[in-house]
Amino acid sequence: MQIVEALSDAVIERPSLVTVGSFDGVHLGHQHLLGAMQRTTQQRGFHGVVVTFRPRPQVVLFPERPNYDLTTQEEKCALLAQLGMDITVVLHFTRELAQVSAADFVTDLVTHLRMRGLWIGPNSAMGRNREGDVTRLRQLGQEMDFSVHVVEPLFCDGEIVSSTRIRQLLQLGQIRQANALLGRYYALSGPVARGATRGKRLGFPTANIAVPHGLVMPPRGVYACFACVEGQRWPAVANIGVRPTFSDQQLTVEAHLLGFTGNLYDRQLRVELVEFLRVERQFDSVDALVAQIREDVLLAAQLLERESVPAQCVPVMVRTAHLSSDCDPNGTSDTPSEPHMG
Repeated sequence: MQIVEALSDAVIERPSLVTVGSFDGVHLGHQHLLGAMQRTTQQRGFHGVVVTFRPRPQVVLFPERPNYDLTTQEEKCALLAQLGMDITVVLHFTRELAQVSAADFVTDLVTHLRMRGLWIGPNSAMGRNREGDVTRLRQLGQEMDFSVHVVEPLFCDGEIVSSTRIRQLLQLGQIRQANALLGRYYALSGPVARGATRGKRLGFPTANIAVPHGLVMPPRGVYACFACVEGQRWPAVANIGVRPTFSDQQLTVEAHLLGFTGNLYDRQLRVELVEFLRVERQFDSVDALVAQIREDVLLAAQLLERESVPAQCVPVMVRTAHLSSDCDPNGTSDTPSEPHMG
């Protein structure tokens, strides 16, 4: 997949179908639209092109609001590639770009991407003051010879699958519900940094993960999770918090990998959150903390055994088969996924 930062940099060998949006999380709703567009590109022999933004427009337009992402830009591009997109254009979003009219923006899509079809959701809008709604885009399509295809949203449990909803679920600690809408485990990734080695002294060595700033962080507490390192998936227990028993103040993400022996320093590690176990709390003694950790490890092991996922893992996988079936009524069997080994 080509990844470029300007429309004019895309290498276009044939006409294209284009979709425009933030696509944060590349969740089941996004996959629903992208899958329909990709199938049409195959039928017509066109390019499939995603135009997205860094940072998300909300971050620039509403800086006073808390804005957190579900994926890094690199993860998003990897997920889009797995969905069969040919080109991803990552535009740097600025207030100047926000002032471009819908007509001028669409003209650039037609000129540089040879756009013959624009695929959007029913509430999509682009251009200055969101002037380019569905009606306006169809008018422009008649003038510039491209079609506008509106894909109805995907519903799960009576609600639209959206990045906003997933962020809310994660911030409430409702991990399983968020994972169902993502179609995979919500993950936090980064290199393993050196910590205070308290966990090792307590009998539960942990890997401290340097998570990139700006990602959605679930509530402080203990989680059953999987830890992926060098292609191998390990059952694990993660703590997100400040370790109040030791009066720490810095928020950390640390994971204890069940059954793992070895050195993890400086390796890339991905923590796939499965279920919230308990809130973080301060203990009266180290012995009380160790006793609770033993209970956490036992409960996590029992929960994770029922997940039936393969021992191998890849850096980014768009779907984990058993997570998304209940929220994918239209089915996307051609979407890449990790097999369900149950």
